[in-house]
Amino acid sequence: MSEFDYDLFVIGAGSGGVRAARTAAATGARVAVAEDRYLGGTCVNVGCVPKKLYSHAAHFHDTFEDAGGFGWRLPTAPEFDWATLRDNKIGEIKRLNGIYGRLLDTAGVRLINGRARVVDAHRVEVAGETISAARILVAVGGWPWVPEFPGSELTLNSNQIFDLDTFPRRFLVLGGGYIAVEFASIFNGLGSETHLVYRGKLFLRGFDHEVREFTRDEMAKKGVDLHFEANVESIEKVDDGLLVTLTNGEQLEVDAVLAATGRKPHLEGLGLDGLGIELTEGGHLRVNDRFETSVPSILALGDVTGGPELTPVALAEAMHMVQHHFGETPPKAPLDYRNIATAVFCHPNIGTVGLSEEQAREACGEIRVYTADFRPLKHTLSGSSERCLMKLIVDDQSDVVVGAHMVGEEAGEVIQGIGIAVRAGLTKADFDATVGIHPTGAEEFVTMGTPTRR
Repeated sequence: MSEFDYDLFVIGAGSGGVRAARTAAATGARVAVAEDRYLGGTCVNVGCVPKKLYSHAAHFHDTFEDAGGFGWRLPTAPEFDWATLRDNKIGEIKRLNGIYGRLLDTAGVRLINGRARVVDAHRVEVAGETISAARILVAVGGWPWVPEFPGSELTLNSNQIFDLDTFPRRFLVLGGGYIAVEFASIFNGLGSETHLVYRGKLFLRGFDHEVREFTRDEMAKKGVDLHFEANVESIEKVDDGLLVTLTNGEQLEVDAVLAATGRKPHLEGLGLDGLGIELTEGGHLRVNDRFETSVPSILALGDVTGGPELTPVALAEAMHMVQHHFGETPPKAPLDYRNIATAVFCHPNIGTVGLSEEQAREACGEIRVYTADFRPLKHTLSGSSERCLMKLIVDDQSDVVVGAHMVGEEAGEVIQGIGIAVRAGLTKADFDATVGIHPTGAEEFVTMGTPTRR
């Protein structure tokens, strides 16, 4: 590969791009990375990390209220200061940006600041320089997409929501996916009068239906005003904020509108359209098991390929890609996307792994469903009416647990461990034989003995 300037040129220094660059460099490959925005990509800068920090901040609202039942008396009513949260978050993200930069530097990877454009199968242009590479990896992720309607330019997207100058006392979220329900919970917890508008009958399409219904009810109890089977028809500026008119005729006056209406591959300006690279129906880069596009020297991974839009997935893909193209022993099988655990940081949290009840009925036929719907021990003194849902789905013929779901405090932390069991193909008998940790909510996963339904 000495005929090229680099063995691998990575476009995008997000989670997948940085992992691919560092891992390839560790094999002795010559690697360069181009990034035109911020190190760490969406997850570090305008995604997982700041979102989780803001979710932590919003949970304090409940904590202050819960404390009274345990004997704590606050001398004055707590007050939330948006600027403190925002600015402390900015400081933490800058620290993480620096870590990513040092990781690349330590690995011997060259970092170039700029938006790279692919010239042909082996050349890119960036920052006034033309660079050749044996392989080019596209790892640019996604970008927020907002539908057009009168006043759509007045909305905020998920890249902008973290750094508002002032805190919106009245807040509206348009959408029904991860980002929508998370930010509706966050701003509600921080003290906003919060509305969520979604065109469908129920948010979080693709998740277990019982989980969706339970989450709807718990979010409503916490004060989020849910508007289903409605959409935003128009937004206009008024003296005291924004006037939002819904398709059902309802009008809401708010201070800010977040359009959490999806993300699309961030391909603009990359030059790929001139190379005949094949796209999927959704506009993503189509790749094979080796992460090669229809131009084999141009690779792609992460959100830009249309798989599960999760940081750990991009990291796994990066490792797999490097094994294929730079490792001594290529992987024996394609990357397995089954049983990937995930969490939604709405309030209460959702954690899930494996099949939903609906998917299991279709895939397995005969199943057993075990559920536990209870008020956690903490809330017997706090006075909160918040409840927790835990659910196991079992293939009746094999007794294998094919799905596990939870809605409740720290659901992501709990499901991470349960995910190992589901991934390993453990049976309900294995769960039953496991001695629980008492008193915890998580012990319900090993004590549900009687099926709720079949």
